[in-house]
Amino acid sequence: MGLKEQTVRAIARELTLRQDYLQGQAVRTIYFGGGTPSLLSKQELQLLLATTKQLFKVSEEVEITLEANPDDLTPDKLQELREAGVNRLSIGLQSFHASHLQLMNRAHHAQESLQCVKDAQAAGFDNITVDLIYGVPAPNHAIWQEDLATLFSLGVQHVSCYALTIEPDTAFGRWNKKGKFKPAEDEFTAQQFEMLLEQMWQHGYVQYEISNFCLPGYESKHNGNYWRGVHYLGVGPSAHSFNGQSRQYNVPNNKKYVDAIAQGKLPYELEELSLADQANDYLLTTLRTIWGCDLNKLRAAYNYDLQALHAGYLLELQEKGLASVKNEVLYLTDKGKLLADQITLDLFLEGEEA
Repeated sequence: MGLKEQTVRAIARELTLRQDYLQGQAVRTIYFGGGTPSLLSKQELQLLLATTKQLFKVSEEVEITLEANPDDLTPDKLQELREAGVNRLSIGLQSFHASHLQLMNRAHHAQESLQCVKDAQAAGFDNITVDLIYGVPAPNHAIWQEDLATLFSLGVQHVSCYALTIEPDTAFGRWNKKGKFKPAEDEFTAQQFEMLLEQMWQHGYVQYEISNFCLPGYESKHNGNYWRGVHYLGVGPSAHSFNGQSRQYNVPNNKKYVDAIAQGKLPYELEELSLADQANDYLLTTLRTIWGCDLNKLRAAYNYDLQALHAGYLLELQEKGLASVKNEVLYLTDKGKLLADQITLDLFLEGEEA
């Protein structure tokens, strides 16, 4: 038996070992992500889904999402995914332009970005989300405009858009350090984000989270639950779990994971969350969304009176057009969303202040 088959069986076994983690809460979303879940066969997907439904209370309207790369989504594979029970696809397109795909070291070609979505639609998938990257260095905004035009021509239900980020311990980071790569200027990236907002609005998409847009009624239930602080169980190598008071991080090594599960052990690290940690998590997730941050909940659940501790800063944000407060809910404006990370950091509790 190969390592993939062993890992799938170990995941099914972990589900059994952790069936009490959600304390009877209904499972409303199932998400196959991380690594390359599209490598799973129809039978392997069916095994994991059947095990989940056997051990947990699963909603009849459960959203079952699978992440895939364009080059993995052949018509035959798409049919297999449909038959296995997947009802939502998340496709990592990144761009429809060859030079940008090459720069980001993507395995698929520009034509595959376009064709895989059409094939998925032909296979009957009517809930598709794609990823696009903006802020890629270029002489002007022409490629980004072309990517957006192609995107809208496809009529997908959901789009996630992220700025290209340069982390030190990545190829981009090393190239940047050696002078082989120059990231786009902040103003250039901000302009592309503003173009994105305007065109999404023109085409009827709702920005329900800073990086996520959907046609009405097609919000990602999975992501929405995460941003609202709903508890979740993650199984498999590298998976994360959250129950409100702690986070668990499974070992990222497949062999170590399989060996531990075979011995009936759960191979994870545990992080206990202080009240300040929980308040900061709530701030971090909710401020990014269309639903905003409920200041009453901050006070009641986390003993954090943000208005009392940051009255001056909140007034400054509102005067600068970066935020608004309505009915005890703090929202970021479009202008404020450009500075969301810094604003959130400024509002974070430190240590055990809560």
